[in-house]
Amino acid sequence: NLLTLSNLLCGALGTVAALAGGNLTLAFGLMVGGAVFDFFDGFAARRLGQDGKLGVELDSLADDISFGFLPAAVLYVLYGRSTGGLLPEWAGFLVFVFAACAALRLAKFNIDDSQHTEFCGLPSPAAALFCASLGLLAERYGLEVSREAVVLAAWSVGALMVSPVRMFALKFSHYGWKGNEIRYSFLAVSAVLLAVLQLRAIPVVVALYVFVSLVRWAACRTHSES
Repeated sequence: NLLTLSNLLCGALGTVAALAGGNLTLAFGLMVGGAVFDFFDGFAARRLGQDGKLGVELDSLADDISFGFLPAAVLYVLYGRSTGGLLPEWAGFLVFVFAACAALRLAKFNIDDSQHTEFCGLPSPAAALFCASLGLLAERYGLEVSREAVVLAAWSVGALMVSPVRMFALKFSHYGWKGNEIRYSFLAVSAVLLAVLQLRAIPVVVALYVFVSLVRWAACRTHSES
């Protein structure tokens, strides 16, 4: 629970860094810190035999701050810095639809027993990485995005989180090649992209994950119908 609350604290501090300080690089770094705590809280709970209902609910609350509200705050600041386009300044609040979709995604995950080996919809940490990385790339590398593009990113990624698309999980029941072909191939390509593009590869890797999952889901549906 302390690890989970550390995740929440990273999300809260990252939100302050974005909204009050305008530091999108620090906000992204704190979100990544939250993701690390999010990984290790479940690992520690299983190792200590302390995985109970309280931890499950607390984890979702922390995740909604770190992977729902924080990336939406980053997009809101990015929207304010964007120039051009047809949308007015007040329309920046539309990006917080992302936070609502993340909350719905996390609530559905808690009551869906079919998501132990794969996900239904885009996982909120992956969605958060994509959106928050746009702010990072804009601040560090001069990425220019229009107001319409910021809102489109928030809404489209939010829609993917609550979609019925089944997406593969990077969870290994064994470490052999058979049955893990997609996982190993994805990790290998992602490693190459990160080595070549560095931080610029983050949204590309998430987009690749969505593309591979969509192809896999469509192929599985076609096979089951035939």
